[in-house]
Amino acid sequence: MNPRFPTTTTTTTTTDDRAPGDRALGDQGTGRPAPGIRKPLPARLFAVHGTNAETRWEALRGEGDLTPERLFFVRNHTSTPLIDAASWRLTLWGSGLRRGPVSFTYRDLLAMPAEEVTAFVECAGNGRSLYGEQQSQDVTGTPWRLGAVGVARWRGVPLAALLGRAGMTGDAVALMPRGLDPDYVDAGENLGRVRRPLPVTKALDDVLVAYEMNGRPLPPDHGFPARLVVPGWAGIAWIKWLGDVEVSAEPLESPWSSRLYRMHGPGHPPGGGPPLTRTGVKSAFELPWPARLRAGRGHLLHGRSWSGNGRVVRVDVSDDEGVSWRSARLHGDRSPHGWVRWTFRWAPPGVGEARLLARAVDETGAVQPERAAYNHLGYAFDAVVRHPVVVT
Repeated sequence: MNPRFPTTTTTTTTTDDRAPGDRALGDQGTGRPAPGIRKPLPARLFAVHGTNAETRWEALRGEGDLTPERLFFVRNHTSTPLIDAASWRLTLWGSGLRRGPVSFTYRDLLAMPAEEVTAFVECAGNGRSLYGEQQSQDVTGTPWRLGAVGVARWRGVPLAALLGRAGMTGDAVALMPRGLDPDYVDAGENLGRVRRPLPVTKALDDVLVAYEMNGRPLPPDHGFPARLVVPGWAGIAWIKWLGDVEVSAEPLESPWSSRLYRMHGPGHPPGGGPPLTRTGVKSAFELPWPARLRAGRGHLLHGRSWSGNGRVVRVDVSDDEGVSWRSARLHGDRSPHGWVRWTFRWAPPGVGEARLLARAVDETGAVQPERAAYNHLGYAFDAVVRHPVVVT
């Protein structure tokens, strides 16, 4: 552990002490959780990838704008800790504060003025497997298809309010939020606890220290007792099980910003592009992969689209590889940081294999591209997805 980090009085326990690379996929048939994840993961709802669980899109059919906790994807670097809220402390410290470290208890958070935001959280690697499946490009990392995203109504205290109480100075330029999950070991190297720099400008804008998800206390797998909510930004910025935040008058770096969560490879600068922040525009059908539909009848297709830039204002669907497009009907509350639900009536032209495409446009005019920008680690796949369908 980096000696400049303060110690914490929080008690963290875990039932899995194996190295991350040794963790099995878990029992997907009985609904027992994979090692490191606490909630049940039945195979009809999730695809398990080691320490991670991906939501199956067909499981969202019929759900509203919010993703229920039981269907919410799980992204863990190691394992979910069980934390005692009574002894937990959130400590703010560093050269960007006027005085020494300041700690807040769980009760302190609950007693402060709260705000709510409906927002999606998405792993930066969501869609990674499609680089290979759709663009014939090799990438490394968890093979998410499109299910590493979910929308919740988050409630908590603005990070700006905590920084104000802690006495942040005008010289502060960066924060380093750090989680309380076990240290992450990558290829034999201990990288410590998950942490990633956050610019002060973003922290003061719309970031929450959230303690509720969809009207209930955060479940363990989703950050209890408190996590960051960073609307529009990739999930790595949404630090779960928040334990401390360094407030610095100097720029900060961690492995999650200096070498991970950057675009590496052809077309990108040596050492990688800038750290990933805002997410792109994406769409998904609420269908199995591949979907099986009957010929000779019409089908009401359901899907969702989202963007880190703001509201999605248009979704078009194609069944002829993008030669022609027809508008989908938009539904839902269209939160600026959530997703839009949509429907599209489709009558298969005949028996056989087909591919359905959905393309979204957000309020800034950003449109899903034909191809995603290739990078070795498979981040930021935002291309129009060709969803396979078998018509019988």
